[in-house]
Formats: sequence, C-alpha cells, structure tokens
Amino acid sequence: MVKRIVICISGLAATGKSTLAKRLAGSLNLRYVSGGDGLKMLAVERGYRPGGREWWETEDGMRFLEERLRNPEFDKLVDQKLIELAKAGDVVIDSWVLPWLYRGGFNIWLKAKTEVRAERMARRSGISVEEARRLLEKRDSESIELYKKLYGIEVGRDFEPFHLVLDTSDLDESAVYRIVLQAVKEFFRLG
Repeated sequence: MVKRIVICISGLAATGKSTLAKRLAGSLNLRYVSGGDGLKMLAVERGYRPGGREWWETEDGMRFLEERLRNPEFDKLVDQKLIELAKAGDVVIDSWVLPWLYRGGFNIWLKAKTEVRAERMARRSGISVEEARRLLEKRDSESIELYKKLYGIEVGRDFEPFHLVLDTSDLDESAVYRIVLQAVKEFFRLG
C-alpha cells in the first residue's frame, strides 16, 4: 500500500510557511492549501475583498481579524475543511494549528527571530519594519490566545506534534527548501 503524502507546515506569521509549502507542493506534484486562504473565503462571504498575501496587514484585513476573534466558528470551519483535505492526502497544507488536530502527516514548525520576521513582512507588504513588528506582535498574541481558547493548544510552545522544527532566521528560501525536502523524502521513503 502506498502511503499518501500529507505535509503540514506551521509557524507564526512571516516564518516562510507559504513560500515553502508552495515550493514543496510544486516539486512533489501535490496540491497546495493554505489555512489563510480558507479564512479569506470566509472574509469574502462577509463582504471583504481580500487580495494577496499582504492583505492581512491592510486596514480591511485587520478589521476582518478583529471580527474573527469575536467569532471562533470561523477558524473551526476552516480547520475542519483542512482536516478533510489532509485525510484525502497528497497535499501540502500551510496552517497554524493543523498538526495538533490531524496526526497523519509530516508536520513541520518553522520559526524565526522577531526582527527577521518583521523585515520579511515589511518587504512583502511595503510597510516600515516598526509597523511590521507592531502588526506581528498583535497578530501573534491574538492568534495564540484564540487557539488556546478554541483547542487548548499552546502555539509556539508545544512542539510535540512536529517531526521537524526549523529556525529559518539565518537561512534563505533555497536552504530551507533543501533541508525540508530531504526530511520529507526520508519520512515518506521517496527516491
């Protein structure tokens, strides 16, 4: 029996989750799914017009995130859909919490120093590093609190469900990709 490939990449904002997930999915011919995209679909249903990775840092994106905090069902709906997709297999999923909710795949936690994350966010969103740091602190604390409340998960503290924890602070995209690809190949016994 061939093992279905399920790779879940988690981490705080601006650690490189989406970049890595898309690249792995492309090279392994797997589907790419983002938990953030699921939230964006809910945003559209509520009249928002999300666009691009940097939408979360806009005034509209921040307003939606405030609404999300008041209605935890948003995240539960997205997480349930991600679990279904993981069970189907042959997918790379970028999600903050899926590794705690679904244990059938190879789970990766990416981390990076706050200053590195702020520089990345500033570059991709066209904002100052100081503004990016402020947004990161707010998003991190709100999301960590939300997932603790929803599921009892200690995001950023409990690494038990992860097969690989990688600090991306001093690595470029290619180095992160090569390290993770090798780990994935070993885990799934790919040629």
